[in-house]
Amino acid sequence: MQLPNHGANPQNVYQQLGLKMPTEVFDFSENVNAAGPPQFVEARWRTFYPLIQRYPDPDGEPFLTKVAHFHRIEKQAIVLGNGASELFTVLARRYVNKRVIVIHPTFSEYERTLKAAGANVVSIVVDDFINYTLPMARLYQEMVHADAVYICTPNNPTGVLPKKEELLRLIAYGAEVDCELVLDEAFIDWVSEDHSLIGEVAHNPHVIVVRSMTKMYAIPGLRLGYLVASKIIVSELKAMLSHWNLNAFALVIGAGCLDEHDYCQQAIDYATTQREWLRRFLQDNGCRVTNSVTNYVCFSLPSNQHPDTFFSFCLGQGIVLRHTKNFMGLNGEWFRIGIKDVTAMTYLHNCLQTWFKANKG
Repeated sequence: MQLPNHGANPQNVYQQLGLKMPTEVFDFSENVNAAGPPQFVEARWRTFYPLIQRYPDPDGEPFLTKVAHFHRIEKQAIVLGNGASELFTVLARRYVNKRVIVIHPTFSEYERTLKAAGANVVSIVVDDFINYTLPMARLYQEMVHADAVYICTPNNPTGVLPKKEELLRLIAYGAEVDCELVLDEAFIDWVSEDHSLIGEVAHNPHVIVVRSMTKMYAIPGLRLGYLVASKIIVSELKAMLSHWNLNAFALVIGAGCLDEHDYCQQAIDYATTQREWLRRFLQDNGCRVTNSVTNYVCFSLPSNQHPDTFFSFCLGQGIVLRHTKNFMGLNGEWFRIGIKDVTAMTYLHNCLQTWFKANKG
């Protein structure tokens, strides 16, 4: 079964499998905020229109200043990107001909961009997907000979948040053995800024933190992210980026998003309620479910149920799940479900209930 390497764009899934796409489709393969963008985006949209006639600010204002204030850091410690994907592409160029550890299962763009840049990638797969326990002994062993290690926190696709104390131990060890830590916090705002390690960057120049604006604020079409690192690393990365790499709409809307505290808390509360309900429902039907803290869960079916058959069944019902065939370790035996609005979640429940009733062992 050949499938796209990313979620979203459900028509691609049906096309590649040669299936007719139902009239009504619910796309659970992507994991942006089900509430949609903050209300100010639509309310003020006409006021943004004049921006299209001017070049964007070359330094990324007003978003750059807002990020600095949000995290209480200096602007010189920030690199803005056309989505986190651009930042990972540029970051990979830092590791040309170098040895980089990637902990799996994880976001596929790390390894893809690193290999494209000529890095030597060392893949380490966790043993416990449900708790995403970091293999500390193996990491200590490999970091001695590595230039960097990539860690997704919270992890994508499992949604599990690695223990902060273990990450701090890795940061301390990285300083000892001269190994950089690249921490992807694309989904940290679904938990709390208290779990972010951006505050460690000022005292640890070997730490790099990447953030995305597209997940919490539901603005993937605008492409916006940022990276926090030492001033030296920031200067090197900026030199690799094109001028005006961010559009004016993204810069203004992104700045406004960082003021939306109530919006974020409502999204967290809703995702938590739906996630816990979904976890219990799946477990009650014999599934293994990861201890996600984000707006998605990852699960595997009971051993007597075939993953490919289940995936096709869901597609036939207009339910598009995120397959895991390109996630090392999960190998297509697990699925990721993004939390959607109430209508979509009800439709999902009916679909899953039909499947489990028909496939009881």
